Amino acid sequence: MPIPKYHEIIPPVLAQLAKPDIGTIKWKELEVPLAKLMGLSQEELITEYESGNGRIFLDRISWALTYLSIAKLIERPKRGYCKITELGLSLVGDEDRISLLVKEKFAEHEAQKKAKKDGLNADEISTDLNSEITPDEALNQAANSIRDNVYEDILDTILSKSPYEFEKLVVKLLDKMGYGGLVKDAGQVTQQSNDGGIDGIIKEDLLGLGRIHIQAKRYKRENSIGREDVQKFVGALAVAQSNKGVFITTSSYSKGALEYADSLNGTTNVVLIDGSQLAEYIYDFGLGMQTEQTVVIKRMDSDFWEKMQDDS
Repeated sequence: MPIPKYHEIIPPVLAQLAKPDIGTIKWKELEVPLAKLMGLSQEELITEYESGNGRIFLDRISWALTYLSIAKLIERPKRGYCKITELGLSLVGDEDRISLLVKEKFAEHEAQKKAKKDGLNADEISTDLNSEITPDEALNQAANSIRDNVYEDILDTILSKSPYEFEKLVVKLLDKMGYGGLVKDAGQVTQQSNDGGIDGIIKEDLLGLGRIHIQAKRYKRENSIGREDVQKFVGALAVAQSNKGVFITTSSYSKGALEYADSLNGTTNVVLIDGSQLAEYIYDFGLGMQTEQTVVIKRMDSDFWEKMQDDS
């Protein structure tokens, strides 16, 4: 089943906290029983955000507790712990009333915050409780959307350049990715004529005993590289007495091409990089990229704060 949204977790959280044997509990201890109650698999339980900002289900539990706390349905007697209130106990099982109260109290809470901030515009990061995603997820989605748009721009720009410029680009990329190590000018583009099916070479050591050979195909994105093209590249590697090759394209690979590359069984190592992967590598390794904006979001360090003695 899909991982429940935070608003779907709110009623089960309240019901769990209402159990007679629960009392005050570390909020993270709710993760496993809630996952079992809501039918999550172990894989879903440990699934993390693509950004690496922690486990999705645990994060959504955290936000569910935040909204319950705003609505005074739970209280947090000390950091990392939570407990159901009398009001919360009175509403257990009544999902409609819980939802209505949470929305009302959240709206009041946001109005007070905005008044204190005196006009600070936070519209771009929505905290609308009618949304099914948490603010963390909204931020991740915005970042992913920006990345996807940049990926498209990268490929469009590459396709507007000459094939030779593309060959130089992929050599620079592999060099930037660390292939070539500390060798100065490790990457080189072969001569445009009589290149023997090899567009670039990366020296892996100072003496050039280890080499990675590159094939670069600047094709329109709707085109596809077939098995025959990959076979020709393997043949070119054999002539060059090399068993390491990287085939990079702005388009994609056919099923036959992918299966053929997988079938080489280590006799010749050929890595196939399609347009989507290429754009991602260029973005991640900052080739021809500049940082436009950095958003720093901090969380409290639980280990740091929990070492402090609680007020008796």
